[in-house]
Amino acid sequence: MEQYIIKGGKPLTGEVLISGAKNAALGIIAAAVMTDDIVKIDNLPDVKDIDVLLQAIEGIGAKVERINRHTVRIHGGKINSVFLDNDYLRKIRGSYYLLGALLGKYKSSAVAMPGGCNIGSRPIDQHIKGFEALGATVKIEHGMINAKAEELIGSHIYFDVVSVGATINTMLAASMADGQTILENAAKEPHVVDVANFLNSMGANIKGAGTDVIRIKGVQKLHGSEYSIIPDQIEAGTFMFAAAASKGDVLIKNVIPKHLEAISAKLLEIGAQIEEFDDAIRVKASGRLGHTHVKTLVYPGFPTDMQPQMTAILSVSQGMSIVTESIYENRFKYVDELSRMGASIKVESNTAIIDGVERLTGAIVSAPDLRAGAALVIAGLMAEGYTIIEHVEYIERGYENFENKMQDLGAAMEKIDSEDTKAVRKFKLKVS
Repeated sequence: MEQYIIKGGKPLTGEVLISGAKNAALGIIAAAVMTDDIVKIDNLPDVKDIDVLLQAIEGIGAKVERINRHTVRIHGGKINSVFLDNDYLRKIRGSYYLLGALLGKYKSSAVAMPGGCNIGSRPIDQHIKGFEALGATVKIEHGMINAKAEELIGSHIYFDVVSVGATINTMLAASMADGQTILENAAKEPHVVDVANFLNSMGANIKGAGTDVIRIKGVQKLHGSEYSIIPDQIEAGTFMFAAAASKGDVLIKNVIPKHLEAISAKLLEIGAQIEEFDDAIRVKASGRLGHTHVKTLVYPGFPTDMQPQMTAILSVSQGMSIVTESIYENRFKYVDELSRMGASIKVESNTAIIDGVERLTGAIVSAPDLRAGAALVIAGLMAEGYTIIEHVEYIERGYENFENKMQDLGAAMEKIDSEDTKAVRKFKLKVS
């Protein structure tokens, strides 16, 4: 098992290049199989969730050619099955986008119930509502979601709750339905817009993505395309917080500052300095940061995927802060790990009350999920002494070359094998 070991106390300085958005890439890869022509996708993040989805579409007959680490060519013209029941597919949440993609193209799909991080209930009832409104019959049997339709007919669909997954999945299916579909109370996240733009580049007719009403005129056929994925706002936000937490000065490149406004606003509020450029953002901080209140909301509100990182930085900020999680109910599981490092955090229902301490101290902690793992890395950067983070496979699901990017910014951080009894000692000798 691999671990991260970190010696805290070093400010991060320099430049870091942000990878493509994982959550956009998952939807775009699924959409790529909806045409029989060749699709070329660029700025693809080199992370495990993407590898799993590419393996999955290869398993049903799509041809996948990795041109380089960040570019892939997909040919969905030879797909021979709409049945996807792979153990590895159950491990990622984005696998369910193949339901909408295959349903749109073939009017039939069967995909294993998805997994992902255990951060709370993420029901698929709104996905099912969307598919059924288009005329599909949906059944969940033997751990599989089965969707079939004689034909898909455009419909007026109002989502009961804002759901990124349901918005993208219904949009995929509706793009090849007969007639017009209107999605109301749709998610507005940047990756929803990116998937819509990609579908449009293949000949779909989608308008309004990025607002809460999306209008889709179904087309009979989609064609090939070349497309570059947007930068990952959560990876960018994580490095913004890491820069501020370590009292560093980092230029974060290949970003869309508009996507980061909620994150920037909170960093400014607690005393960090931010400078925006066309496609970059600079974050620096000195001295102890201040307190704030944060509530996670759907975009353009403060993202739930940045909540653990926010809590980590507030654990050493001056004064009392309150973080309210309104999206997922199990998102505070990492708090026990921060407490091992000396944080003073009390969780009541969906709220964390944080009494900022002067310092954290290194400890052996375990990443319970992807974003919590990133938060523990930030805590390790701030902590006095050495921190060892177990279960880094969660972190690698969504961050490309995380430890290398941190090292390039000056972090005393390394990935080690837990079976190597000398690895910790070697690291300590190297950084001492």
